[in-house]
Amino acid sequence: MTPVGMLDERLGKLHFWLLFPAFQLTFLVQHWLGEEGMPRRCADYLPADGFILLHALSSVGAFLLGVSTLPFLYNVWRTARYGRTLTMEDALPRVRSEYPAFDLRHPAVARRRQLRRGEKTR
Repeated sequence: MTPVGMLDERLGKLHFWLLFPAFQLTFLVQHWLGEEGMPRRCADYLPADGFILLHALSSVGAFLLGVSTLPFLYNVWRTARYGRTLTMEDALPRVRSEYPAFDLRHPAVARRRQLRRGEKTR
């Protein structure tokens, strides 16, 4: 078996709370720039156009988006390197029912099956 396990939840939360605002700062600002009338696929913009500040904010968001992947990559590396080995019991879900599903000695199960078959019950 390979050393695979659950990722560290604290690092996952750190990754989320760094990624979410960085994503919004990167792409929501680009949406606002489009609403302001910024033409697409242009390399340079004049300072008089008024897009410089929002572009700078979007660039900061993109940098933070890149930085936010570092806790995730560290989390994956640490789990792969030091994570405990999972067994078959860890991988399979535990299924529990209120009553034994396949045991006809329980009257409720037997009565329900008799009713489905159309047999008479006592």
